[in-house]
Amino acid sequence: MPTVIVRRKEGEQASSLVYRFTKKVRQSGVLLEAKKRRFSDRQPNRNKRRLSAIHRVGKSEEMGKTKRLGKA
Repeated sequence: MPTVIVRRKEGEQASSLVYRFTKKVRQSGVLLEAKKRRFSDRQPNRNKRRLSAIHRVGKSEEMGKTKRLGKA
């Protein structure tokens, strides 16, 4: 992750320093990356992937049959 460094300029107000900091953080993409990493999904196991693939194939065949019959 890239670090964001913002140094206070001479005579700069605190509010403008905070504004520059938030702008740099937004541009760097640090927050987006942190939000993506916060909740990582576990990969489904092999059996679950296989069952979902079988289900998808069955559903697509079923939709093809109904389409050929003119019901969908």
